[in-house]
Amino acid sequence: MDITIIKIGGNLIDNHILLSEFLLSISTYVRADKPLILVHGGGLTANRIADSMGISYQMHNGKRITNKEMIDISVMVYAGAINKRITASLCSLNCSAIGLCGADNSLLLSEKRPIIDIDYGFVGDIVSVNTDFLFFLLSSGMIPVISSITMDDSGQLLNTNADTIASTIAIELHKHKDVQSIRFITCFDKTGVLEDINDNETYISNLSYNRYIELKDRGIIDKGMIPKLDNGFKTLYSGINSVIITSYAHIDQELNHIKCGTQLQA
Repeated sequence: MDITIIKIGGNLIDNHILLSEFLLSISTYVRADKPLILVHGGGLTANRIADSMGISYQMHNGKRITNKEMIDISVMVYAGAINKRITASLCSLNCSAIGLCGADNSLLLSEKRPIIDIDYGFVGDIVSVNTDFLFFLLSSGMIPVISSITMDDSGQLLNTNADTIASTIAIELHKHKDVQSIRFITCFDKTGVLEDINDNETYISNLSYNRYIELKDRGIIDKGMIPKLDNGFKTLYSGINSVIITSYAHIDQELNHIKCGTQLQA
């Protein structure tokens, strides 16, 4: 089986028109009997809902500390409203989509992140993926739509970075005896990895790890791009050759092997 794994983030999820167009492209691809997994984050939706409910939360270096109140909101938003909205949209396009989080059939087991410099609260680091379950769903012609909620072995729900979830699923599925190839695509609102964040024409067609480190050290690559690229290169070095970072708008081309974004290279 040849599997495509796509990760999408908040900028797309928060724009209903763009999301609808994106899911239409996905549905066309999947209806041609091509296995696909969609992993999503949640953008700023959880923060907005917390603000509207008067629930306070803290940020540290751009990362939210997930306290007890925020894990409840994260589950409601990521595994609930967002996940089911995406799943329903795909089903309305005649796709057999199934909305999941890490707690469903122990899909994604994680451990609460240990306290080193700071306690991030109910944040999980993945320890195992139920790849047999995913393979069963894909073999049945279904699209797993996976949110960024995992669980530990006691049943505690945890918030986990969606880039990490997508990467880990790709790496673990690649080990499955019946999987021939994995294509890993991260979609966001830029053409690809840019040398000038304000100019989409400066995207880098092929990005090596050494070049990535150079651009990161110069501050050109920062913030949310770092986990995308860290996980992308981790996926690449696991033996998956097709790791792409591209725009939501170019998903049609990428799914049809027309290169538009940034291809990661060793």
